Amino acid sequence: MLRFNENNEVIRNEEYRAILVGLQLKDDISYSMDELEGLAEADNVEVIGRLIQSLEKPNTATLIGKGKVEELSELCSNMEADMVIFNDELSGVQLRNLEEATGVRVIDRTILILDIFADRADSREGKLQVELAQLQYRMPRLTGFGKSLSRLGGGIGTRGPGEKKLETDRRHIAGRIDDIKAELRRLGKTRQVQRSGREKSQIPVVALMGYTNSGKSAIMNRLLELSRKEDKTVSSQDMLFATLDTQHRRIELEPGSEFILIDTVGFVSKLPHSLIEAFKSTLDEVKYADLLVHIVDGAYENRDFQIDVTDKVIKQIGAGNKEKIMVYNKMDIAQEKPVDVSGCDAVYISARTGENVDQLVQKIKEKVFGSRIEAYMLVPYDKGAVTSYLCENSEIISMEYKENGTLIHGRFAGEDFGKYQKYSTGVTEDGAI
Repeated sequence: MLRFNENNEVIRNEEYRAILVGLQLKDDISYSMDELEGLAEADNVEVIGRLIQSLEKPNTATLIGKGKVEELSELCSNMEADMVIFNDELSGVQLRNLEEATGVRVIDRTILILDIFADRADSREGKLQVELAQLQYRMPRLTGFGKSLSRLGGGIGTRGPGEKKLETDRRHIAGRIDDIKAELRRLGKTRQVQRSGREKSQIPVVALMGYTNSGKSAIMNRLLELSRKEDKTVSSQDMLFATLDTQHRRIELEPGSEFILIDTVGFVSKLPHSLIEAFKSTLDEVKYADLLVHIVDGAYENRDFQIDVTDKVIKQIGAGNKEKIMVYNKMDIAQEKPVDVSGCDAVYISARTGENVDQLVQKIKEKVFGSRIEAYMLVPYDKGAVTSYLCENSEIISMEYKENGTLIHGRFAGEDFGKYQKYSTGVTEDGAI
């Protein structure tokens, strides 16, 4: 755990002992609390206890009731906790009141997620997006801030580029937000230029998306291995939000079957709205993809909940109508085969062992290159540019040099086949594949 002094300098590593607190209004929150514990562990926090209260509506002053606040204070003292983490977002006043009552640092789920993101962001754009989300969270909470967001407090919630002296002043925070948005717009224009280049080259884009820790990065690495690009593998660890920045890799499993594979940030329930907004330009990569590959932890009992959360975020960013493949990962440790009710094509794999990854590859090829036509093209020798184009943009099966030209046996995009149909000597029996 990083901690900073007033000059934003690292002091030392520090671990926290925390009690988790949840408010249950109607639905059971046991799954959400389990997930909160996973998030805490991902941020190097030792969870030593839980406290859950059922209420008809939240307490405006402390979220939970007065009696539970007293109970929480006793727990903190008896268990020697130095932090309390709430499962719901707290107002500045609630943060202050709870810290005064318990005598320890109080943070909420949003602060915890932002802290993890601040620690994991590597790229310039990722760091800016996290800082923007931090500042947008802090702005309405300047009044009432306690230890959790104090400038000098250090620890969770104060990590990263957002912890600077001037950010406690509303005017400076607003100015910094404007600066970050302007820089993100410039970076977004660069991303648009890159996207336009891919569109002109007609290279399809496949986006991996899903809940955090479902195995997206592991699947990307498996496909990179099949593409003989092991040196391009990405970080993959068994923890929530192991990777944050969007990764792009070229995958070519067969000649002429090249596509761009994107590994996106994982989703989680109660993902802060400010974080979704801050990462809008990054998530736009999903919106412009030709195919979505929804990765699901097939071994997880509450996977249906994770699927629902992911689908809601995908719809929120405008990609709900994209063609999709459902991939149930971790089948090597699953107790039973999940029943898919999505209505999409489904594949059951293990990225760790490689089980059925070939089926996933075949599904991707069918979806992305399914309109290709298998045929023979006899291209005259004086049309070398045509031969070069077809070789670069088609799946070549064989080539022969005949007396009057190059005989190419391949699978061609429908548009390319129509454009160069005059060179065709006939479609194979299989026809379109």
